[in-house]
Amino acid sequence: MTTRTPSHGRTRLPDHNVHGPAVDTTLFLLHGAYGSKEYWLPLIDDVTRAGYRVVAWDAPGYGISPLPSDPSIETYAQAALDLIDAVGTGRNVVLGHSMGGLVAQRIQRLAPHRTDGLILSATVHTYNHSGPEWQEEFQRTRVAPLTQGRPISDYAPELLRSMMGPGAHGPAVDLVLQTVRRMNSEHFLAAMRAVAQYDDPDVLPGIVVPTLLLAGSLDTTCPPHVMSRMAAAIPDARYVELPDCGHFGWAEAPASYARHVIDHLDRIVDPTRP
Repeated sequence: MTTRTPSHGRTRLPDHNVHGPAVDTTLFLLHGAYGSKEYWLPLIDDVTRAGYRVVAWDAPGYGISPLPSDPSIETYAQAALDLIDAVGTGRNVVLGHSMGGLVAQRIQRLAPHRTDGLILSATVHTYNHSGPEWQEEFQRTRVAPLTQGRPISDYAPELLRSMMGPGAHGPAVDLVLQTVRRMNSEHFLAAMRAVAQYDDPDVLPGIVVPTLLLAGSLDTTCPPHVMSRMAAAIPDARYVELPDCGHFGWAEAPASYARHVIDHLDRIVDPTRP
């Protein structure tokens, strides 16, 4: 594993780790608003053992990645494209979880042929997907505690537990909860504003690469019925619903989640595979 935070032209790249063998297929992992590159470690282990290279980033404003002057899904997507240009290989697949899924879709809007596949994990296609009541609840649980002076380490672990299935447990779940305690509250607020401002309801039909959508059957943040509709709007998409899972599938059902991710990579490498 190597950690790199080089400059790319005149722009500093987001902080990232590179894992696995020097092969031609790279999986880029884009974490959610509650996250970092470290919480992917169980999935990274499975994917690299399957023979693939993995790059996990800290999004702009996370970890030691610089916060842009104009945080938005657009600027995050451009930063991801810069990272793909700098450290990608001949074949590049992007896995975006939650907020990272918005970034992954925006990458397709900005540069539809720059990547070879997508995996959209527990995400939506627009902040307006479920109406004003959902948005009000989102703001109340995610943003209001911070504006009321509570640090993210105080309320987020309990919130993330509520976003998981009732039986969620194990080292991968513990890692997610540990990760959120180290987040920067001010930079997280910037990410929340970026998510709330994002609205691109017409992005899905323009996704031109093989796409896997992974939903949790119990996820109320990015509901499975929303993700199944997304899959129907993407020309080359497969939809998988993980039973008894909430919002963090790779932590709640790590073996099943990794199996679907690796299968999608295998299909991209060999399109004749059934």
